[in-house]
Amino acid sequence: MAYKAPVRDYQFLIADVFKTDQYNNLKGFGDADSATVFAILEEAAKFTEEVVHPINITGDKEGCTLNPVTHEVTAPKGYREAYKALSEAGWTALSGDPAYGGQGLPHFVNTAFSEMLSGASSAFGMYPGLTEGAISALTAGGTQAQKDVYLPKLISGEWSGTMNLTEPHCGTDLGLLRSKAVPAADGSYRISGQKIWISAGEHDFTSNICHLVLARIEGAPEGVKGISLFMVPKFIPDADGNPGERNSLHCAGLEHKMGIHGNSTCVMVYEEAKGFLLGAPNEGLKIMFYMMNAARYGVGLQGLAIGHASYVAAAEFAKDRLQGRALTGPKSPEKPADSILVHPDVRRMLLESRALIEGGRAFLTWVALQADFQHAAEDEKDREKASDFMSLLTPVLKAYLTEKGLKVTQDAMQVHGGSGFTEHFPASQYMRDVRITLIYEGTNGVQALDLVGRKLPSKGGRAMQSFLGEIDAYIAAEEAGSAVPQYIKALKETKAKLMDGTMWLMQNGMGNPDNAAAGSLDYLNIFGLTCLSYMWAMMAKEAQAKIAEGSTDPFYASKLKVGRVFLERILPEADAHLAKMKGGAEAIMALEDELF
Repeated sequence: MAYKAPVRDYQFLIADVFKTDQYNNLKGFGDADSATVFAILEEAAKFTEEVVHPINITGDKEGCTLNPVTHEVTAPKGYREAYKALSEAGWTALSGDPAYGGQGLPHFVNTAFSEMLSGASSAFGMYPGLTEGAISALTAGGTQAQKDVYLPKLISGEWSGTMNLTEPHCGTDLGLLRSKAVPAADGSYRISGQKIWISAGEHDFTSNICHLVLARIEGAPEGVKGISLFMVPKFIPDADGNPGERNSLHCAGLEHKMGIHGNSTCVMVYEEAKGFLLGAPNEGLKIMFYMMNAARYGVGLQGLAIGHASYVAAAEFAKDRLQGRALTGPKSPEKPADSILVHPDVRRMLLESRALIEGGRAFLTWVALQADFQHAAEDEKDREKASDFMSLLTPVLKAYLTEKGLKVTQDAMQVHGGSGFTEHFPASQYMRDVRITLIYEGTNGVQALDLVGRKLPSKGGRAMQSFLGEIDAYIAAEEAGSAVPQYIKALKETKAKLMDGTMWLMQNGMGNPDNAAAGSLDYLNIFGLTCLSYMWAMMAKEAQAKIAEGSTDPFYASKLKVGRVFLERILPEADAHLAKMKGGAEAIMALEDELF
């Protein structure tokens, strides 16, 4: 089943909804006018559809293989060639810093490409995706000399990067980690320990793999306050910056997983490997959060991308599958049966999927623009606001888009019926691949706790106040003469429910933290619905404006019809989430541990 990249949707978001040409005075935006970006998107679609998607099924079937003697990992057939094509075409360098060989394009451009790459093959897309996170951490915490050595090769795709946090005995609670770092006479450190679940930890298509490893320097404080971050390359760069001596680290095993088989998920062992401190001692977690936040955004994107791919496959299947007749009479009397698209329940699943995907894509793009503004905006207050939005919305984006990505893939399998449960159709692979997105880079429950416990109260609630102010300003500007008043009304009502939930947390979570924890995921869902309601209000406004101008392009009428599904079929979920949240923790905490 072919993959179809969402080019038209991104064109609409970039040119019409967010009107990115208005920012051409900002750094990076001058080279990203809409005409140029449209050309990039067309090439991105061609590359992901024709080069990457064909290896998706083979990657799933073959998986990665580990040589137990050499500890080398071989990726599935076609991966090495596809990665070479990816880096040689410059796709890994889209948003890279021009000082280190990058193209310097805004993040929103890279987001569009990354969604297409992940939708075409999520397992393959993880290799350059992890490298982007390593670039973020190195940019934030590396010395100038470290940046000069590593960034050009990471940005070009010649080298790749990983993040090494989890150990066999500790996952989310990094304060328990045991990997140790011993200072060496030459200023480096000797890193020893074992890390698990390391995506892209070993493979055969870059000349070096740069591992970012959390470890504790001897004598450091216990807990998270004593964690440092180290660059531990597979091959230690020589004086010319090329791969030199082989470091004392290796892949000791590959995980046998439910999905993303084409990505190597490794057990990494470090045996006094040579590592180089990034940033100050004991401040590793702060620097690693740059990489973790980039990864969390990327996982939200991955959930949406797989959802889009599964929707494309399900919609094509529904058009071709003949089964039964429409309840209102045959729609294709010349055929032995109608397509299953005539059945309201099939249409419900497909249209709810589209409403979530298209709203989620707009949310992704809007947050990517905030990532651009936090660095490129000319006014310090604008940079501060964008940074606040990024911090506040990252857990919402990661958790909400992956939850809905799972829902879309589930519905896509249901549309396929029994065929979807077989390996003859792609529905089962999408289902297996998307499931991990709700777990890694912090489970969605952890994201909800992060939102409620850290992000809301941070800096006196400044980010939340700024976000609510953004919504209020939009409503105030549009409410009186809106051509799509139902969307403005829906946004106003959903935002009010978010405020209601926020006040409930303040009143009931402080005295009993279990109340906040028990309701945190429901609260996050209300937040996600508010964000998508904002996106749909903006999209509906622009689609309606195009129709009013006389456009007969069916894209705009379709957008409004899908938007109506969002308003009537998805937004009502906010009421249920609010009611469950206000139930508090009592019922959840009442059962004694031994009775589980």
